[in-house]
Amino acid sequence: MNSIPQTEKPSESHTALDQYSALDLVQTFADDQLTAVNAVRDAAPQIAAAVEAAVPRLEQGGRLIYVGAGTSGRLGLLDSVELYPTFSWAPDRAVALLAGGQQALFRAVEGAEDQTDQGAADVRMQNVGPQDVVILLAASGGTPYTMGALEESRRLGALTIGIGNNLDSPVALKAECGIILDTGSELISGSTRLKAGTAQKITLNTLSSSIMVKLNKTYGNLMVDLKPTNAKLRRRAERLTVLATGTDEVTARTTLEACNHHVKTAIVAILGKVDVAEAAAKLDAAHGSVRAAIGR
Repeated sequence: MNSIPQTEKPSESHTALDQYSALDLVQTFADDQLTAVNAVRDAAPQIAAAVEAAVPRLEQGGRLIYVGAGTSGRLGLLDSVELYPTFSWAPDRAVALLAGGQQALFRAVEGAEDQTDQGAADVRMQNVGPQDVVILLAASGGTPYTMGALEESRRLGALTIGIGNNLDSPVALKAECGIILDTGSELISGSTRLKAGTAQKITLNTLSSSIMVKLNKTYGNLMVDLKPTNAKLRRRAERLTVLATGTDEVTARTTLEACNHHVKTAIVAILGKVDVAEAAAKLDAAHGSVRAAIGR
């Protein structure tokens, strides 16, 4: 049993799970997710170190590249696609590599995660370089596809951030920034889509959001660099502009229309009492920091 990863060991709790009522099942599964939250909190110093290492490379034009198989790969993809509408992070700067390719999004591709060489090849296909940040996820900690991508990413000089759910996870130990999420055994033995997956999701949310804050994508805690691509988001852009400036809705809407609904520019224009062209120039000079652009 010592050679079995902790994430694969049968849980010693709830061994009569199949006899539970629906309510007991729901409460048990929900309570077990608290382990995921605690695992992320315990890993906070490791996550913070990854943020600090990633930001300088991304400031130089690097990309976030997510790598994983199965649930881990799909979670990486989810984080990557949410960065554009949330933070206006260019889609070509958030790349997701999933064992088995796009078809693995919808159903398992047999044997894909066992292909070490394919992981390395997929990294090479993306022309990964020293400015890039490669985030590698593996609940078991040693998925061959992901390990192949890790070794190749390091060879090419990229920053590697390895996230695993076992204490001896090679993906964390061999990456420059290792994050270990000690979630232990799953209620359904080996089903790492449960709290192991939850811990990975929380970590990705925390990691990428922290990076974006450091890259001046927020003003205070306001999401001021969103991409308003639909009516709902345009209304949100107006609310954010009102919140940030204390102006009225009409002024917020008029200013946003003048700068193609770019919230940061609208805020600088209103608070700085300048037109949108000068506001945009101030933002550029301040590297996108609203606070620096308005001098407060």
